[in-house]
Amino acid sequence: MKAVILAGGLGTRLAEETAVRPKPMVEIGGRPILWHLLNRYASAGFNEFVIACGYRQEVIKEYFRSLYATSNDLTIDFSTGDIAIRERERVHWKVHVVDTGQNTLTGGRIKRLREIIGNERFMCTYGDGLSSVDLRALLAFHEKSGRQATVTAVRPPARFGVLDIEGDRVKSFLEKPQTSEGWINGGFFVFEPSLFDRIAGDETALEQEPLASLAADGELSVFKHDGFWHPMDTLRDKHQLEDLWASGNAPWLATP
Repeated sequence: MKAVILAGGLGTRLAEETAVRPKPMVEIGGRPILWHLLNRYASAGFNEFVIACGYRQEVIKEYFRSLYATSNDLTIDFSTGDIAIRERERVHWKVHVVDTGQNTLTGGRIKRLREIIGNERFMCTYGDGLSSVDLRALLAFHEKSGRQATVTAVRPPARFGVLDIEGDRVKSFLEKPQTSEGWINGGFFVFEPSLFDRIAGDETALEQEPLASLAADGELSVFKHDGFWHPMDTLRDKHQLEDLWASGNAPWLATP
């Protein structure tokens, strides 16, 4: 089963990092967030990916083109021009990197992948957020529901510290916990190929007509994930993810 990564946005709220590269190529622990996402899927047994690119798509293409060489050692014979790679690391990934247009919206990007995906169920997520979601459990939930689509619901991280107040005294203080109020779209979808017929074209946002019509038709299931989920929308988000990586306890690396 293929996993689609939507990686074409401009990332304007992270302009410090995205002036010269797309947001999914911003690094956490020396690796692009895109690598972390693929590694998460691969740890659950999903090894074929379709990267839907747009803004600075050439950066993503070059990264994957050279990843095998840069992950291993080289022996170069300058007298002959021969280059031999001495393997230290191998990942069993198959990656399709597709330019889906500079200004195409999320639904339109998926529509443009129809030929590559074919008439098959597929997984999908955004290229700018990390999670500890159990992807095998997500797929099993989707299969059991029998519906056309499943979206993962998450509780967003609070942007400010939470105060538990009694009178004029603070009983407890929690610095940026996961909020206990409400659920939001956390990405990490499973779709049946019938989704393509709900997308008009490049100007269709996945989050509008396609998902709204699925919900109205009773065809959208929700998989609730109470664990770790964190977007990377701002420089502050990047620093928080970097801190988790540096701590040696990055939740998105845990084997599901």
